[in-house]
Amino acid sequence: MIENSVEILIVEDNLNDLELALHALKKNNLANHIHIARDGREALDYIFGTGPDTQQQVNHRPRVILLDLKLPKVDGLEVLKRLKSDERTRTIPIAVLTSSREERDIVNSYALGVNSYIVKPVDFEKFAEAVRTLGMYWLLLNQPPVP
Repeated sequence: MIENSVEILIVEDNLNDLELALHALKKNNLANHIHIARDGREALDYIFGTGPDTQQQVNHRPRVILLDLKLPKVDGLEVLKRLKSDERTRTIPIAVLTSSREERDIVNSYALGVNSYIVKPVDFEKFAEAVRTLGMYWLLLNQPPVP
């Protein structure tokens, strides 16, 4: 991995959930390089190098994406669809981390190729544990293909 490459892309518009996720990851030393996108458009621009951060290239992609579904500008399902339908990004593990328990969101996420679907726990400690577990698995245990 490139030394300053992003390990985790967090796509989250809720400031409280974002702060909790960052706290859990940093507390457990799971990610040195995290990039944050506050909406779906920003996430796609970052991944595909089409936005203000044009130095980002698809071959310098994150090791995992934590994706909320209920996002402004471009919703999480559309982000998931675009990433999983592009040959350059389809193997990036994507974990949906959302408050939606709607069956259609779960079914649609898996139909589009999500790697994991987690409903955000309301309790702070449980939320922190969910993020820690996600980070441990996707960054330390999972063996991704070499791009």
